[in-house]
Amino acid sequence: MAGIGFGTLALIVVIGLIGPALAAVPRLRIPVVIGELGAGIIFGRTGFGIIDHADPTFSLLANIGFALVMFVVGTHVPVRDTALHSAIPKALARAVLVGAVAAVLGVVLSRSFGTGHALMYAVLMASSSAALALPVIDALRLRGPQVLSVTAQIAIADAASIVLLPLVIDIQRAPRAALGALAIAGCAVVLFLLLRAGDRAGYRKRLHHYSEDHQFALELRISLILLFTLAAVAIATHVSIMLAGFALGLVISAIGEPRRLARQLFGITDGFFGPLFFVWLGASLQVRELGQNPALIVLGAGLGFGAVLAHAAGRLTGQPLPLAVFSAAQLGVPVAAATLGTEQHLLKPGEGSAMMLGALITIATTSVAGALAARSAAAKRPPPAGPPPNAPPAAAPPTS
Repeated sequence: MAGIGFGTLALIVVIGLIGPALAAVPRLRIPVVIGELGAGIIFGRTGFGIIDHADPTFSLLANIGFALVMFVVGTHVPVRDTALHSAIPKALARAVLVGAVAAVLGVVLSRSFGTGHALMYAVLMASSSAALALPVIDALRLRGPQVLSVTAQIAIADAASIVLLPLVIDIQRAPRAALGALAIAGCAVVLFLLLRAGDRAGYRKRLHHYSEDHQFALELRISLILLFTLAAVAIATHVSIMLAGFALGLVISAIGEPRRLARQLFGITDGFFGPLFFVWLGASLQVRELGQNPALIVLGAGLGFGAVLAHAAGRLTGQPLPLAVFSAAQLGVPVAAATLGTEQHLLKPGEGSAMMLGALITIATTSVAGALAARSAAAKRPPPAGPPPNAPPAAAPPTS
């Protein structure tokens, strides 16, 4: 079968523009990724069938996009933020509590719907999305010890869920997946040590200035070489390229990502490969099965509201409820689960679509919780110094 041509690629990029178009509508506030997924659903298997997700060239480009998306997610984990270190113990305890509640809910959902995916559901509901939540925290200007704690909690849950997902999605292959994950972790540790040594010796700074002066984009090229090499190791050891991308992102975050590299990664990921991946994922989902089997809609709602309930357990430790609900934001892990399940034929028909529905519910509740947290923070700020706006001007001092 011949691969897709330039005309099809142009069509896919045009379809991907639906995401930014919907995000530009102020009242909707739909995340770009959701618009891209929806576009893929409309033009893929579920809808008009214009784009073929099974095309080998399309699948290869989508896998590159998947690796890059997870790479960028890894770079968003604030590994170098020393202020987070003091918040880690309490954040870790909350993450464990959330995981315990999610495990119970996962068993309930799995038995209720007969899917046998209790562990996968537990990981989904316990997960958070640093790439989704941290920019929102910055945009809302949320500050304070509680915000620092939830930031650490989100980073811990995000990293742990991405590592655990390949192990629980197919229990029979868990030992092999664990060995593959260890191989990726070992490669990441070696890369970290090499890059840190080069950074301390001044090689990275010299490479940065040389690349910038000559416009060679060497840092981007080296990052792509490392990413594709780790992806090759992941495929050879029978684990997901998701781990390869995320592990390399953590390494770059720990070393310190140059702003120039961040802009370049943003350009190639958000400009082409990322939208292409999400359009491909949407095209591969069969959402019609949700309508044909209403129980799948209930499963999606159970996963979404179950995630909110599990994270709301943080309130038992004194965490403000809006921040507890805010930490339920998830996207990368459900996307990865739907991708892996579709590729490896591990999911029941429509189950991937149900997981994406659950992710949409967490995004909606996170938006509301973020707004409430910002409003609460604004109410607690001290009023500005000086006379009130309608106060009469002060009388002039008497002259001698």
